[in-house]
Amino acid sequence: MPLPTVTKPELMPGGDDSTFRSFIHNFLAFSARVDQCRSGFGERLGISGIAYTTLISIAHLQEEDGVGVSRIAEHLHLSGAFVTIEVSKLVKSDLVRKRTNKTDRRRVLLTVTPKARKLLDGLVALQAPVNDALFDCLSAEEFRQLSSIVARLVPCGDKAISLMTFMAQSPAVAEAAVRAAQPARKA
Repeated sequence: MPLPTVTKPELMPGGDDSTFRSFIHNFLAFSARVDQCRSGFGERLGISGIAYTTLISIAHLQEEDGVGVSRIAEHLHLSGAFVTIEVSKLVKSDLVRKRTNKTDRRRVLLTVTPKARKLLDGLVALQAPVNDALFDCLSAEEFRQLSSIVARLVPCGDKAISLMTFMAQSPAVAEAAVRAAQPARKA
């Protein structure tokens, strides 16, 4: 039998990792389907899935004078540099307008263009039923719980990536962690 892929008892109901592995595979399958929907929305607008996510975030977060790149990056849990690259593509496509922030001239403010607003408004006829179908099996309370849980998982994901990076750069630490995680063998 393979070694368990987790050691926290909370992740091992029944004493093994089979429930955890099943959860991860289902989570990945659902994530792939969400990504396919996002890509489909972007395709309808003639842009990539991540460009669509950036655009709709700007549309939802912009205030009267616009929204900054750092706010979009924070909202999407992406780097400012990555968002800047995506915003440049949206500016070239005349979907986003970028202008200097009057209170801090080092920063820019983003707003969706009338062309983008029209495209996003037209997308709702597809977007709403698809989004409804994605979460059709959840009650309102289950959706609130899932939303809260996923929000709490994002920083855990960041921590896991940092740990993986550190351990990949320190093989001795990784080997010690593996040995510590293995169940004690009876003599």
